[in-house]
Amino acid sequence: MRTRLLLPLLFISGCALEPGESFAVLEPAVRADYTPVAGRDEGNGFQRLASDFELRLDGAALGVDHIDLVGGGGTRGPTTFDPANPPPGYTNCHNGHCHHDDGALVDYEDIQAELDGGGGGAEATVASLHVDADLDLLADQTLSPDCEPSCELGRTHVSRYQWDVSSVMLEGAVRDSRATPRFNDERRFRLALAAAEEATPLMVLRGTVDIPADRENKPRVKLALRLALTPTLFDSLDWAATTPGPDGVVDLNAPENAAIRTAMVEALATLEPQAEVRREDR
Repeated sequence: MRTRLLLPLLFISGCALEPGESFAVLEPAVRADYTPVAGRDEGNGFQRLASDFELRLDGAALGVDHIDLVGGGGTRGPTTFDPANPPPGYTNCHNGHCHHDDGALVDYEDIQAELDGGGGGAEATVASLHVDADLDLLADQTLSPDCEPSCELGRTHVSRYQWDVSSVMLEGAVRDSRATPRFNDERRFRLALAAAEEATPLMVLRGTVDIPADRENKPRVKLALRLALTPTLFDSLDWAATTPGPDGVVDLNAPENAAIRTAMVEALATLEPQAEVRREDR
């Protein structure tokens, strides 16, 4: 049972009131890149597509506002209370009780009951990784975003994540490799898309992950999130149906190129970011 003691008595007992350690600590890393395929190399940066077009990317960037990590409490079932490693809010466990940060002495049995009753929670955002950057897909760039509200997690199980993408920029050149080409020479192209409203992402990319935050797993979580684009993204696009502008460049934002723009956005929206998780001791 909880026993409320006066603060002076706690000082007399010599027990420090320090908060307990979190169940897990995130160390996130985020990157996005465009990776050419060796078997599709046609020289000078061009990659062969399934449509017999050849494409080269000269510029590519993805604007990412944040990445939400989503989980629920207790999806892995109850955890076992360990006096040597108490849950958040508890410290200095000895003689059958722990000190709570509100000044109470709480029996081991009551703490275990709290842990047992912590399961079954609805899914919610556990932490948001604030990327707030344009990721250059052609550069070797890895970011270490901050977590909101914290990179320290209470007891939960992170099962999925979602990238809120705010903008897409692509530019490059495309040519036809057929003996009878569908158009002559190279066609340069560009695409620049941005979310219509700041609070509404241009697209949301989703993936799954398995990160239990409990006392059965090592607490340090090195989470590497990566979005990889390859030339297969452009395989289904009909570049012969594009219309160059007066400057000879195919502006995919132009109304006459709406069909291929829509197809490209749909292809981008099917991408699934990948996650690599390594667990370590503190």
